[in-house]
Amino acid sequence: MSEEESGSGDPNQRERRQTARIPLEMWVEETTDNERYFRRAGNLSRGGLRLDHTIPLPQGTVVNLTFTLPGDSTPVEVSGEIVSSATPDDLRMGVKFVTVGAAAQAQIDAYLARVSNSR
Repeated sequence: MSEEESGSGDPNQRERRQTARIPLEMWVEETTDNERYFRRAGNLSRGGLRLDHTIPLPQGTVVNLTFTLPGDSTPVEVSGEIVSSATPDDLRMGVKFVTVGAAAQAQIDAYLARVSNSR
């Protein structure tokens, strides 16, 4: 099992994420087999994002996400898996991208590079 997957609670171990998350605010359309929600993202990385102010779905739930990155006009479409949920009081959940097309990954990478270079 990789360090990213292990999730051990040892605070001395390296951060589980392999890519940095960039704070942002954007709307994300989330659909499952029979439901559709509009959620707010709080951060984004190459491999996932955090949805804030939302009633968390169970870990392992697969969702389809559509969002338009700040400064872009073409929507990004990916599928992801809920990999973490905070307590009900926190109302947020982490999503790991599981299916990302080449064009979508290029858009995400370009956005992250733009934001990183402007810091």
